[in-house]
Amino acid sequence: MARSGHAPGRLGPLWWLRTASYYLHVGLATVVLGLWGLPKAMLQGRTGAQRVATVWIAHMLRAARWHFGVRVEVRGTPPNFDCIVAAKHQSFLDILAIAQACPQRAFIMKKEVMRVPIMGWFAREVGSVPIDRARGRDARVAMVAAVRAAMARGLGQLIIYPEGTRTRPGERRPWKAGVAILYAQTGLPCQPVATNAGMFWPKGGMRVRPGVAVIEFLPPVPPGLSASALMAQVEPQVEAASDRLMADAGLGLPPR
Repeated sequence: MARSGHAPGRLGPLWWLRTASYYLHVGLATVVLGLWGLPKAMLQGRTGAQRVATVWIAHMLRAARWHFGVRVEVRGTPPNFDCIVAAKHQSFLDILAIAQACPQRAFIMKKEVMRVPIMGWFAREVGSVPIDRARGRDARVAMVAAVRAAMARGLGQLIIYPEGTRTRPGERRPWKAGVAILYAQTGLPCQPVATNAGMFWPKGGMRVRPGVAVIEFLPPVPPGLSASALMAQVEPQVEAASDRLMADAGLGLPPR
């Protein structure tokens, strides 16, 4: 894999101080905003939890600009309808950016994340669906059932990362079948999303560099395709668009 010439080299004391100050800032902000928003979420339910999440996400992105000089540009049209958002996943930054762009966001996430203090509670309140990946097929059945139940209450934009984990720029992992199973069994449209966020905020979150990361919402896929047809269409589309965005940001990529 070719590497970008823009990534910082050896991290000096100033960079470590900047990174430490960022994580201290967002940790304190999460506690303060979580406690401030708790009464809203308890009294207003999901609506209140979403409002608190909107404030928290916006603050996290502002903190990224203040501490690191990294910003996010959103391209395309974010969905404002019930759908499955199938997104390329490279860093914590693309989680924040996609969640900010989607007005009624929720996530398919590992059940362990739901146990994180404050953040996990709000994730559950906004309608996120936990999965136990160790259960294999049973986990997929439970996931579909949970999403169908959420649709009866008003689903919003359910964000799923088909690769199953963050990937480094230029790395390619085959997509898991969960997104296609949800699409085929729920009748929801699929909203593909590409990104180059890992070029600026890499996996691990230490070598952050200033610049403008891009989140690109591609044309949505209406319901009606089979699971295999969706995968054949959306996976190469998202990967190609992400490759284009990464190349624009300076990553030399070999042909797929």
